[in-house]
Amino acid sequence: MLSLALLSFASSALAATYGLSDNHVGSDFLTSFTHETIQDPTHGRVTYVDQSTAVANNLTFTSADSLVMRCDDTTVLSSSDPGRNSVRIKSVKTYTTHVTVFDIRHMPQGLATWPAAWETLEDGWPASGEVDILEGANDVTPNQSTLHTSSGCTMPDGRAETGTVVQEDCGDSGGANLGCGVHAPTSNSYGVAFNQNGGGWYAMERTDSFIKVWFWARGDTTVPADVSGNTGSVDTDNWGTSTAFFPSSSTCDISSKFGANNIIINLTLCGDWAGTTFQSAGGSGDCNSYVDANPSAFSDAYWDIAAVRVYA
Repeated sequence: MLSLALLSFASSALAATYGLSDNHVGSDFLTSFTHETIQDPTHGRVTYVDQSTAVANNLTFTSADSLVMRCDDTTVLSSSDPGRNSVRIKSVKTYTTHVTVFDIRHMPQGLATWPAAWETLEDGWPASGEVDILEGANDVTPNQSTLHTSSGCTMPDGRAETGTVVQEDCGDSGGANLGCGVHAPTSNSYGVAFNQNGGGWYAMERTDSFIKVWFWARGDTTVPADVSGNTGSVDTDNWGTSTAFFPSSSTCDISSKFGANNIIINLTLCGDWAGTTFQSAGGSGDCNSYVDANPSAFSDAYWDIAAVRVYA
């Protein structure tokens, strides 16, 4: 009985400790992720190109400690042309209970941009759920972390998080595809301010009991050593209150709303979010026309990712 009790205590004590499963750095991304060539499901003014095209056109390139992905910034398009060439990558592996840490130096910025780092299973979406970890549009701060699920998932009030609730209905019962979002508390969590600060770290922990998202800006003295360093394990119990907290409850059973998910990183332009908020964010005229006529506006629309590490 004592042995069983000790074993139970040890399991509980280690519940927030995860060992390194996958360490995606530099050229590793070219084999551990695939370049998707699907039609953009969010109706953006982009054409997602395959890996050979992306590499040949310098839309994807790597160094020992960096993955850079960007959209084309030289071609003037006509309205009859396909969308501006861009990149969308998806991890080969899928994950359930795990922690993902994104070390990002620069994210795409500029009017009409809609970058995202997220996890989902595209087949049958949203049956396996979706976690948007880093996402926004048109440089409007702060970052928004969001869950999307099938109907029947609502977050409770009064959650312990540092962010501000945007929506509580994850299942989009109203049909608006908004999900249950949480705004980060600082402007340097997204866009121009994020890049001017040298980026930072996003982390997401997913269990059957909850999903949490954290953000630490570059230079933040509170960033845990197991987040900022290339360590063999992480202990999320030492990370403090999360930016966004999505608990399983009687109004949302996380275990039934989420299945195995891929990690996806992409950049789209205009579309369902950036297109509809283009003018309110300072754009003039039609978003698609702006993308077609102004390739140089996207010179800063690139990802520079130091690493994506998965712990399980």
